[in-house]
Amino acid sequence: MNKKKWILLSVLILIAIILLPLCISLLLALITALLLEGLVQRMQKHMKFGRGLAVFSAFTGYVALLGIIGYFTVKVVFDQFVSFAKSLPQIIEDIYSNIIQPTLTKWEQVQETIPNGVVQSLEESFTNGMKSFEEGVNGFLNSLLDFIAFLPGFMFEVLIYLIALYLFSLELPRLKKMIANSLTEKTKEKLTLILDELNKAGIGFVKAQIFLSALTFVMAFAGLSILGVPYTAVLSLLIVIVDILPILGTGSFLVPWAIYAFFQNDQALSLGLVILFLVITVVRRVIEPKIFSSSMGITPLAALISLFIGFKLLGFIGLFAGPACVIVFETLRKARVIRTDFKI
Repeated sequence: MNKKKWILLSVLILIAIILLPLCISLLLALITALLLEGLVQRMQKHMKFGRGLAVFSAFTGYVALLGIIGYFTVKVVFDQFVSFAKSLPQIIEDIYSNIIQPTLTKWEQVQETIPNGVVQSLEESFTNGMKSFEEGVNGFLNSLLDFIAFLPGFMFEVLIYLIALYLFSLELPRLKKMIANSLTEKTKEKLTLILDELNKAGIGFVKAQIFLSALTFVMAFAGLSILGVPYTAVLSLLIVIVDILPILGTGSFLVPWAIYAFFQNDQALSLGLVILFLVITVVRRVIEPKIFSSSMGITPLAALISLFIGFKLLGFIGLFAGPACVIVFETLRKARVIRTDFKI
C-alpha cells in the first residue's frame, strides 16, 4: 500500500471515529442486518420467499421479539415501582417502629453513661448519615427526571434504528456487490473471511445466550418453587427477560424483592431470594467462559479474560463487549489483517 493510500485510509478512520457517536443507531442497524442475513437467506432458499418477503418476515419476527422483551421489562419495572410506592408508607412505619424507635429508646438509656465527646461524635455521624441519605434521595430523583427526559430522544433513536435496519436488509446484496466491485481479489478474500467468521460468532453468541437463558429459567423456576412463590413460571420468565438486558441483570429483580420481603418480616423468603441470586450468578459466571468459547470459537481462557476485563472496564455491557473484541481480533488475525507472527 503506497503512501497516498495510507493517508486516505487514516483520514477515513479518523472521520469514522468522529462520526461514530453520531451514527451509532445506523451502525447497530447495519450489524443487526448482517446478523439477520443468514435467516433471510434460509427463507429464500428453503421457503422460496422473494427477497422482500424474506426481509419483511425476518424483520417482523425480530421487532416482535424486541417488543415482547420490552413489554415485559417495562411491565416488571412499572409493577414493581407501583407496588413499592403503595407499600412505602407501611415500610417506613415498619422501619420506624422496628428499628429507629427501639434504637432511640436504647440510646436515651445509655446516653448518660457515655462520655460527652463520644456522644457528640456519634450525633455528628448520625447527622452526616442523614445528610448523605438525603443527598442520595435527591440524586435518585434527579436521575429519574433525567431518565424521563431521555426517553423521547431514545424512542426517536429506536425508530431510526428500525427503519435503517429494514432498509439495510433490503439493500444488503446491492451494498455487498458495490463494495466487492471496488476491492481487489486479495482484499475481497480477506473481507469474505472476516464476514464469515463474524457471522459464525454472531450465531454462536445467540445460541450461547439461549442456552444461558434456559439455564437461568430452570434455576429460577426450581428456586422459586422451593420457596413456595406463586406464579413461578411467569416470574421465572420475567427474571430471564430482565437478565438478558445487560444494564439490569438478575440482581435488579431479585435483590429489591429480597429487601421488600425483609421489611415485610418474611426473612425466610428474603434469605431464599438472596441465595437464589447468588446461585444463578455464580453458576453463570463459572460456565459462561466455556459456553462462549465453544459457541463463538475462542479459547476458554480468552473468554474468561475478556469477560473479566470487560466487566471491570464497562460493567455488565463489558460482558458482551469483551468477547466481541476478542472475536474481532481473532478474525482479523486469521485474515492476516493483523499479524502476530513476529519475534521480539
